[in-house]
Amino acid sequence: MTVDHTYRQPGVVLTDHRFSVPLDHARPDGEHIELYAREAVATGKDPETLPWLLYLEGGPGFGARRFTGRQAWLERALTEYRVLLLDQRGTGRSTPANRQTLPLRGTPAQQADYLAHFRADSIVRDAEAIRPGLTGGAPWTVLGQSFGGFCTTHYLSTAPEGLTAALITGGLPSLTATADEVYEAAFPRMERKNLAHYARYPMDVERARRIAAHLAERPAGLPGGHRLSAEGFQSLGILLGTGDGSHQLHHLLEDAFVPTPAGPALSDAFLEQVRGLLSFAAHPLYALLHEPIYAQDPAAPTAWAAERVRAAHPGFDAGKTLAGDGPLLFTGETVHPWHFTADPALAPLRETAELLAARTGWSPLYDPARLAANEVPVAAAVYHDDLYVDTAHSLDTAARIRGLRTWVTDEFEHDGVRAGGPRVLDRLLALVRDDV
Repeated sequence: MTVDHTYRQPGVVLTDHRFSVPLDHARPDGEHIELYAREAVATGKDPETLPWLLYLEGGPGFGARRFTGRQAWLERALTEYRVLLLDQRGTGRSTPANRQTLPLRGTPAQQADYLAHFRADSIVRDAEAIRPGLTGGAPWTVLGQSFGGFCTTHYLSTAPEGLTAALITGGLPSLTATADEVYEAAFPRMERKNLAHYARYPMDVERARRIAAHLAERPAGLPGGHRLSAEGFQSLGILLGTGDGSHQLHHLLEDAFVPTPAGPALSDAFLEQVRGLLSFAAHPLYALLHEPIYAQDPAAPTAWAAERVRAAHPGFDAGKTLAGDGPLLFTGETVHPWHFTADPALAPLRETAELLAARTGWSPLYDPARLAANEVPVAAAVYHDDLYVDTAHSLDTAARIRGLRTWVTDEFEHDGVRAGGPRVLDRLLALVRDDV
């Protein structure tokens, strides 16, 4: 472990840590990669007297959030914890994996073999590798948001001795569902989110159809080389899973067109906003590993599950929709092969993505028997009709983890731990302590 810098922001003292961990924990003497994490302690508190809380960000593919001062849930956590904000392997400053760095691994096949070590199992073993040096061997509390909750569930399955408590927000995975089953549950949920949006903003029905029709005839070039098709435009439905996402989508649609000498055109401002929402440049692992995070059957590839399941839901086919008079249905939380041709951040990784989609030999991520005998205090916020993580799957898993207490709420969407901040964390801590 290396300590790089200690510095201050309003109300908090921050310390940068770097760690070396095996790429493959089954081969501890083999290649190592570097992890980065930022420690946060409230100003005026002695860190040596505080228990540790490890934060695992959602994703896959996102580094830990860069807070300024004591934002969101961090405000509550710092009242009693020494917080470690870990950039999971391949993200942020932890040996980033992207179109620029992955060619260092060699061929697409070598890149795919490398990325097979970037799922929840490796992330948890990273946490266990660095924990003794930070805590002196003491267990810590883990807060897992979304995919971070998937990692936390794996932690409970494989290394519960490392945990004082586990807190999960919008991230209780199915213990057994295949990628196909995950998306079979997802598309009807996406349709409900669409219909709720159009009920709030009925004027958006025609606006979305007009934009999709325009793009079906003339796909647009976005800043940076991204090619926007009607299908790509539908991907903006990822906004519908956040607290204010429906409102963001509405504002985006209402300003789409401007008059030009050649007739109405999609505005530069609209296209720039769309690029920022749809580009995978900052989180390519989200696209590359989005289906492998569900893979648990050693004999079964994920084989572009979302694309195959989408074909069974013709309401999401833009061409068929435009040929009729129904509302355009936006997608969200799905990755498709065409993402790897439309997005310049992904295009060089297309063959790697194909190899990951065809890959077999994935190992199970959860141990139902061990979870049924769990002794670690666990609390989970489950968001009603969560776009990103199926509520029924989450509640089934909650019933299978001994002692887990749930808070099921429709007060927040999937980003509740950010939007609700201290209140969400406070509720989960109360649950694990039997204070409610």
